[in-house]
Amino acid sequence: MTKEKGHHVFIVSDATGETADRMVRAALFQFQDEDITVTRFSDIRSVRHIKSIVSDAAKKHAFIVHTIVSERLREKIFAEGKAHKVQTVDLIGSLLYTLAKYLKKPPIAIPGILHQLDEEYFNRIEAIEFTVKHDDGREVHDLDKADIVLVGVSRTSKTPLSVFLAHKGWKVANIPIALGVEPPQELYKIDQRKIVGMTIDPERLTKIREARLKNIKEGLRSSYADITNIKEELRYAHEIFGRNHRWPILDVTGKSVEDTAKEVLGLVVTKRE
Repeated sequence: MTKEKGHHVFIVSDATGETADRMVRAALFQFQDEDITVTRFSDIRSVRHIKSIVSDAAKKHAFIVHTIVSERLREKIFAEGKAHKVQTVDLIGSLLYTLAKYLKKPPIAIPGILHQLDEEYFNRIEAIEFTVKHDDGREVHDLDKADIVLVGVSRTSKTPLSVFLAHKGWKVANIPIALGVEPPQELYKIDQRKIVGMTIDPERLTKIREARLKNIKEGLRSSYADITNIKEELRYAHEIFGRNHRWPILDVTGKSVEDTAKEVLGLVVTKRE
């Protein structure tokens, strides 16, 4: 068997192999003068693949680092490595074994679950960033990228509801309705099934706005918490909703953010399906 020039490290994983790759490259940083080739093998789920990889490693006199959650496949890598005189390092097996003893329960052994969690995390961060940028009618130029668009007068829970949904991974924009002011034209150019109109009992809204006025230093217009003006605002909002028969109207009176979020998702997801 002819030894190839340089050194080879094979990374073998039943998922993406990104975790092992980062660890190996961090370690190899301490050996900068060496000629080292790193090759990653992802989504390895069968004995046949393992045999092929170990055989190739033997030909290249490679070193194998693996993150395989299946105990059966980990044992196969060890056995094949021993048979072909290929050195192997198990990055996850001993950790899973020790944790199983400590927690007194076996691991679920689902390949790629860490990558799935990472992806969910970054999707959630992206949704939060989008939602913050698109609060209160801002950044309407890319409104079409929103998963959900909430429309309603001031203090109908649009912002807290948007943030709550964003933490669940939904990109949310909210558009305020002001008396006598037409909503931005971009609102009518997107998929109308994404939009939900928000309404509330006028007396309840009056109390919310009165409390708001007490809690801020800057004064708002005197009509902000006037029930006559509030009724007119809500009438105008319903007039806009009525022009767009595909917009469902959700009454948030007395509802928690959690309950309202469930209703919004039911309305939007059901319509889009």
